[in-house]
Amino acid sequence: MARSSDDTTDERNDPLRPSDHFDSKAPDPSVTQPKLGPIGYARFFWRQLTSMRTALFLLMLLAVAAIPGSLVPQTSSDPNGVVQYKADHPALYPWVKGLGLFHTYTTPWFSAVYLLLFISLIGCIIPRVKHHLEALRAAPPKTPVRLSRLAGFQSHPLIQSVPEGKAPVSAEIAIAGARTQLRRLGYRTKVYGDSVSAERGYMRETGNLVFHIALLGVLVTVAIGGGFGYTGQRVVVAGQSFSNVLGSYDSFNPGRWFNDTFLEPYNIKIDDFTVKYSDQTGSAFGTPIDYNAKVTTTEPGQKSKTSNLRVNDPLEIGGDQVYLLGNGYAVNVTVRDGQGNIALKDSIPFLPQDANLTSLGVIKVPDAKPTQLGMIGFFYPTATTGQGGALSSNYPDLVNPVLTLDVYSGNLHLNNGVPKSVYALNTDDLKPIAVTNASGKAGVEKALTLTPGKTVKLPDGLGSIQFTGVTRYVSLDVHHDPSQVWVLVFAVLIVLGLLTGLFVPRRRVWVKAVQGENGITLEYAGLARGEDPTLERAVDDLAKRHLASLGSAQAADRRKVNS
Repeated sequence: MARSSDDTTDERNDPLRPSDHFDSKAPDPSVTQPKLGPIGYARFFWRQLTSMRTALFLLMLLAVAAIPGSLVPQTSSDPNGVVQYKADHPALYPWVKGLGLFHTYTTPWFSAVYLLLFISLIGCIIPRVKHHLEALRAAPPKTPVRLSRLAGFQSHPLIQSVPEGKAPVSAEIAIAGARTQLRRLGYRTKVYGDSVSAERGYMRETGNLVFHIALLGVLVTVAIGGGFGYTGQRVVVAGQSFSNVLGSYDSFNPGRWFNDTFLEPYNIKIDDFTVKYSDQTGSAFGTPIDYNAKVTTTEPGQKSKTSNLRVNDPLEIGGDQVYLLGNGYAVNVTVRDGQGNIALKDSIPFLPQDANLTSLGVIKVPDAKPTQLGMIGFFYPTATTGQGGALSSNYPDLVNPVLTLDVYSGNLHLNNGVPKSVYALNTDDLKPIAVTNASGKAGVEKALTLTPGKTVKLPDGLGSIQFTGVTRYVSLDVHHDPSQVWVLVFAVLIVLGLLTGLFVPRRRVWVKAVQGENGITLEYAGLARGEDPTLERAVDDLAKRHLASLGSAQAADRRKVNS
């Protein structure tokens, strides 16, 4: 509906409407906006990507994308945990694997967020640095004509008691004194006629830039450290040693630019491993209190050193950090084949299955004759018999150790060139000899049950197995990251930059000397760049100090005149 000229006239004469109000008109249909071409769209998306809002969103998205890496075991740091996850969650495992959550930090979607954040930060930082450098070189802005519109405005007539023989304070002297006061307070100043313009708080923007540059530095150093670093895991039985060579690792995950020469030669021997358990009754019974591995380390050209390796207290050696990742029991067995020869004599690590260290392990005897042997065993540190005769462990320490074994014979397929897990045994092509559920199976005996020192003959004259004892083992995680120091430096800079950006106010202050018929009137005012609740108090303190330095009567009893 069109408005009449009378309505327009009434609106213009409305006393409540500002004089500078502008009534927008309907768009002219004859004017057509130009369409964006490929370059225009590319410029638009680039500006959106390099905005600070997008950078903050991508930073939050990166934090969210990293959550799965802490919820599910990672192949790079806990390959045994991945195997255990597959056994515990057979239905969920294919979905988790399909999404790449077992190697979260190398998936395409995580890398995409990482690279977009990297590009966005660069696009944000470069123009801001340029603008900040120009602002640092620029002079403070000219003094506004009417300071009365600004925050903290004060006006004080300069009342002077001038001794004989001395000239009164002029406007030039008053402004020079104000400039001196402002410089002492850390302001950049410039005199414009009978006024001084001052500005401070550029450290706020400097802190913001340091924060973003340091965040970019963390991304770069983490990427470089991941490329040149490596992680490896090794299970070491107490009394045995580990040498830092590639073939000694149970699992090894090198960076993109890793080379064998990066491995510093050293040797770690696990002398002893002790665990303290709580003996208090209740829910805390059997809870581990302390882990301690006594180790002897040897490096080329240096004397052997003895130290303790504890949880969250890594061993520093050869530029690596060696962490105590886990522990368990290794059963000592001696297996003789059907010809009476020793086919296996070793300490076999078993993987813990619960808090009471009920452990599962696999014993493979490829050298047995006349046929190879494979065994799946359960070890119970403190064995108890429940209803139905089932064994379980009710305490994690060695009180009543018992070992049960399911025995199979046949070809273990260890020489076909396909790597096999030492913690798994494929029984599809094997013949059961002694298994847990042997009832109803012809020629199959019950699972073997052994205690330390006991020897049991295998069925069908295939030999015997002796359970000679139990030894503790530890799982070591060797971590090498050449970027750790730089990450720490950039992390400190991030905190310092953030604190500077949050707590350093940016403000402008003006002092103006107005010459009137009754003398000089000094005006003070400020302007905040952002939130600055202390601005008015700062202006008031400046006026008090300035007037006191000029010897004005207002120093003792000021009369404030607010506009």
